[in-house]
Amino acid sequence: MDKNVNMSLLIDFYGEMLSEKQREAMDLYYNEDLSLSEISDITGLTRPGVRDRLVKSEAILKNLEEKLGLLKRFEEMKEEISLIAKELEMGDYDPHVIIERLKMLS
Repeated sequence: MDKNVNMSLLIDFYGEMLSEKQREAMDLYYNEDLSLSEISDITGLTRPGVRDRLVKSEAILKNLEEKLGLLKRFEEMKEEISLIAKELEMGDYDPHVIIERLKMLS
């Protein structure tokens, strides 16, 4: 997965754990695709200050994912659902097996 997409997903999952200022910087950088200089202009931080805030925020999000694994679990569930959908489209499935696989996702 692309690094920026992965970080955007981490923001979606864990962004509320960041301070408002950290969340704003992460959103501007990863979701709005603004440069460090542009974020500096918006926030009033120096460019190195913006970079420092981003690095610290990224570390927090990665640490949360390492401990909680919500994004990993989400991706696994998405993949399993995709496989089930393909089997259903092909008509090659046992309904009881599909039901058990879906129960395991919850």
